[in-house]
Amino acid sequence: MPKKTSPPDRPSASAKPAEPTEESSQHIWLAGLGAMAKAQSQGTKAFEGLIADGLAFQRKTQWAAQEKISEATEQLTHLAKDFGHQASGRIDRLEHMFEDRVARALTRLGIPSMTDVEALTQRVADLEAKLAQTAKAPAKAVKRPATKKPL
Repeated sequence: MPKKTSPPDRPSASAKPAEPTEESSQHIWLAGLGAMAKAQSQGTKAFEGLIADGLAFQRKTQWAAQEKISEATEQLTHLAKDFGHQASGRIDRLEHMFEDRVARALTRLGIPSMTDVEALTQRVADLEAKLAQTAKAPAKAVKRPATKKPL
């Protein structure tokens, strides 16, 4: 609220009128003082209004920035997942290519493959089982043909 001030003392009617330049400079001086008084009274209100406007603007920009950050994070997460899937698919293909080339090179060198070793292991196991069955079976008496006695 503007403070009311008492009106300045005005020269009385009996006082001698001032010269026009003196009067003009006096008016300018009083106008400056009035402007300063008005700025002081309304300056605080204007300052508080600017603070409120600045706070509202700050909140609005922070919210917008947070939205942009969330969108960017979501997009980057999606891109990272896609990249991960593509990379794992390419690594799998590369791994299979490497395994195939190594297997061909080993075959050319005459080194048996894992399936060859497994097949041989199975055959050995089968032969051991048959041998164990043969060893457990009772020995059958072998009948010899009767020989004729000389008479």
